[in-house]
Amino acid sequence: MAKISPQEALQKVKNEQAHLIDVRTPAEFRAIHAVGAENHDLSKLNASYINEHILPGVSGRPVLLLCKSGHRASMAAELFQKLNTPKVYVVEGGTDMWNEQGLPVKEGKDVISLERQVRITAGTLVFIGTLLGVFVNQYFFIIPGFVGAGLVFAGVTDTCGMALMLARMPWNR
Repeated sequence: MAKISPQEALQKVKNEQAHLIDVRTPAEFRAIHAVGAENHDLSKLNASYINEHILPGVSGRPVLLLCKSGHRASMAAELFQKLNTPKVYVVEGGTDMWNEQGLPVKEGKDVISLERQVRITAGTLVFIGTLLGVFVNQYFFIIPGFVGAGLVFAGVTDTCGMALMLARMPWNR
């Protein structure tokens, strides 16, 4: 997959009418996004969604994918590549770098990032599960064990089930 800088992406938007797609959650998108970006949450992206909702509006123009820092955009790019979509680029550094470089953004209400939500949820589950295991019943130690196994799985596979679940919560819509 090809990667480009935010500056190059902005030039492609201006010169080639590139299609700028932000794959973060709607709540993250509302907080801040590149001007002209269209929101298509990564959790919704699959072959039929891309073919039905995104590709008809592209019509041969380059597709520029961005998220917070670049990881989710890379995952989305893999989906586009499986569909043999030409001219798909990942914007390096995502919205964070876009904003740091002073490129045009639209700001709204700030939200807790999905990554922070995962850390808060995982930490809370481990803490509560441990307390319950010590003071109530040893079977509650299953909770921190399950969370730990999930974190290992997320690290190995580069997919996080907890993040996918949290992205569907009402406050992230």
